[in-house]
Amino acid sequence: MRMPPFQRFRRFSQISAVFVLGMVVGTIVYNAIYHMGYNVLWLSNQALRVQIEEYEKDILTLKKYNNTSTVIRQIKIRSEEGKVKEGAASLDPVTIKEIIRKMSSDLEPMRGRSIFDIDTDSKLARLLLDGKLYIVRDREYAVTIRTMLVMEGVLQIWVEINPYRRS
Repeated sequence: MRMPPFQRFRRFSQISAVFVLGMVVGTIVYNAIYHMGYNVLWLSNQALRVQIEEYEKDILTLKKYNNTSTVIRQIKIRSEEGKVKEGAASLDPVTIKEIIRKMSSDLEPMRGRSIFDIDTDSKLARLLLDGKLYIVRDREYAVTIRTMLVMEGVLQIWVEINPYRRS
């Protein structure tokens, strides 16, 4: 049996190899674009979930204490950028939101407390939270309270979040 020469099929095999390679590269590019869009959607979904949870707590507190103006009705925690050391990456927004959510659940007993008792309450909050470790995604983060401010029934707390390094 005689074999046909491969010279006939060389051009066809080259064209089909380029076509298959183009399909693979196109699939990779499409998959990368899809995952980038999905990641953006997931990050905004996480931020909106935290925001909805805070709003639900605020609504319940405002309904409960709507006639009294001298109590803490709302707690807002804000994250400040810490001193980023060289070679250390900054924290991603999902991690910050998760730590803030955990801190707000720790500060929940402060809601409904009198504004005039804030001196003892702030000491208590600083003792409880200053230097506390939170574990998010199997990593430890240390929280440092920078400023606490009470105004018009809103307790605002500025914190600095840094990755925890064991000595």
